[in-house]
Amino acid sequence: MNIFDIVGPVMIGPSSSHTAGACRIGYAARKILADTPVRAEIGLAGSFAQTYKGHGTDRALIAGILGMKPDDDRLPDSMALAAQQGLEFSFKAVKLPKCHPNTAVIRLTGASGNTAEVEGASVGGGNILITRLNGMESAFTGQSDTLIIPHRDTPGVIATITQALALYGVNIGNFKLTRPTKGEMAIMTIEVDGEVSHDLVTLLKKQPNVAQVVYLQAH
Repeated sequence: MNIFDIVGPVMIGPSSSHTAGACRIGYAARKILADTPVRAEIGLAGSFAQTYKGHGTDRALIAGILGMKPDDDRLPDSMALAAQQGLEFSFKAVKLPKCHPNTAVIRLTGASGNTAEVEGASVGGGNILITRLNGMESAFTGQSDTLIIPHRDTPGVIATITQALALYGVNIGNFKLTRPTKGEMAIMTIEVDGEVSHDLVTLLKKQPNVAQVVYLQAH
């Protein structure tokens, strides 16, 4: 546990779980889309579904999707800003088996036609846990800088990525591979110690069988 976990995040209120965490889930979805979002379909489960208007969860999710952080002064006006920027959005209650009470499923469509689906939970103190990416299981918290790398499940891809990280002196704190079907698309989720340089991200994107590289910074 660190001091951030004890005192809570710097944020626009009213609730770290319903506002700061929700904003971070939306922000993660925006980064994973890697496009300007024009449509957001948001499913809310548990207490999110019951209290999202009163606690500002809806505004926080939209703020994150627009690229805002939890301490952004514009967060309370995110819905009006979304309308100005041409982002259409909708909310609905969903039932998800065995999910955390504060869970959102965000389906984004980008201006160029890209799509992304992110399922995440706000687990307290502004912290999050992303549990699914584009239909595949995941598990990262956003407390460390994280690389998300969709790729073709081909021999040598993981070795190439980890060698590149070593070349740039980046230490892996946690590594998860999701591979629903052998030989098809898979996702590497790599939490790292410290920051990842732009040059390294560029190098990773150039590797064979790598479809995308998303770099999520913790703060």
